[in-house]
Amino acid sequence: MKGLILVGGYGTRLRPLTLTVPKPLVEFGNRPMILHQIEALANAGVTDIVLAVNYRPEVMVSTLQKYEKEYGVKITFSVETEPLGTAGPLKLAQEILCKDKSPFFVLNSDVICDYPFHDLIKFHESHGGMGTIVATKVDEPSKYGVIVHDRNTPNLIDRFVEKPVEFVGNRINAGLYIMNPEVIDMIDLKPTSIEKEIFPQLVEKSQLYSFDLEGFWMDVGQPKDFLSGTCLYLTSLTKKGSKLLTSPEEEFVQGGNVMIDPTAKIGKGCKIGPNVTIGPNVVVGDGVRIQRSVILANSIVKDHAWVKSTIVGWNSEVGKWARLEGCTVLGDDVKVKDEIYVNGGKVLPHKTISANVEHEAIIM
Repeated sequence: MKGLILVGGYGTRLRPLTLTVPKPLVEFGNRPMILHQIEALANAGVTDIVLAVNYRPEVMVSTLQKYEKEYGVKITFSVETEPLGTAGPLKLAQEILCKDKSPFFVLNSDVICDYPFHDLIKFHESHGGMGTIVATKVDEPSKYGVIVHDRNTPNLIDRFVEKPVEFVGNRINAGLYIMNPEVIDMIDLKPTSIEKEIFPQLVEKSQLYSFDLEGFWMDVGQPKDFLSGTCLYLTSLTKKGSKLLTSPEEEFVQGGNVMIDPTAKIGKGCKIGPNVTIGPNVVVGDGVRIQRSVILANSIVKDHAWVKSTIVGWNSEVGKWARLEGCTVLGDDVKVKDEIYVNGGKVLPHKTISANVEHEAIIM
């Protein structure tokens, strides 16, 4: 089988992290974001994976080459000379996606969930349609494009309603699809939206179905959702009894859902959790409080600092008694001096913060 991951461009929504590292390689749960998807596709029997990008991917090539060997897949970069939307990349990768008659997966690279690919294949083959959309239930459907089903045929999509004023359903497109190769014949090699141009054609032909996603789902393409997605992911691992998590019996773990790389060092009297990820070679001083945060590799959090709802970028330093909160994001190699307060700051790489940041701001 085959799969295509829509990587897109420069990851502007996740800046300042993506000013240093391409978005697919930013660590989510202490692993490159895209590795979660590559692993899930490989486990479902996919052998050919296309990464659709619209900028030069050289920086990703060496990292992803080792995953080819590890997971037994061939990873191909499909580079757009102009942005082709969400459908154009499928046409550009036609040679791979149509090399046999088996269906292919399409994934938005920002989506994190319990990827249901085995069950999705079975469901897709059972209904005989040309395409299947993975759907997730939401509490406030008025914010999204909602899937409305045919009354007579289970899971057959009748139409989409964009941001409905009245309740018509609570299922939305989760950004994961499986399609038959003939769908590519409907696409021209130009900027095209799969959601707005191709799916309506499939609906008209009664060839598009939806598959309900069980468990958590999050688009983690921007900092606040990256943190929310981290909470959901860690909670899912806890429910599964995953050995990736740090034991809740550790005296510094507060409330569970904590993932700490074995190379990290934790000081005395710390309270870490719930919902915290700490990366390789991180040093946490004494008396530190961290909750609902991600600390990326090689960073230092000094004694008695408070870190909440924050992403600390690689090689950064949080000073003694400093306080970070409010969806603060430190880029690569940022230094926050002792006793400094940062609330909602987005700090570009290689900066030193020596004055309080009391309101949401971009620090350049």
